[in-house]
Amino acid sequence: MNVRLLFFAVLRERAGGEEETIDLPSGSTVGDAYRARFPGLGLPVGYARNGRICAPTTVLAEGDEVALLPPLGGG
Repeated sequence: MNVRLLFFAVLRERAGGEEETIDLPSGSTVGDAYRARFPGLGLPVGYARNGRICAPTTVLAEGDEVALLPPLGGG
């Protein structure tokens, strides 16, 4: 299934852009999407599926939009 990923802050820099579409197996979760795009990164992130904050165990459907929200820092 195709899922649109939105990147913010450091993840945008690592991805080289603001968004991309990836193909995942049916039954994948938002956490799976993060690990598929950034294997081994291990940065704690928050997730939003279709504009709503969700748990990493939230199951995705074809065409979903997933925002990957890394912790923000600064002063």
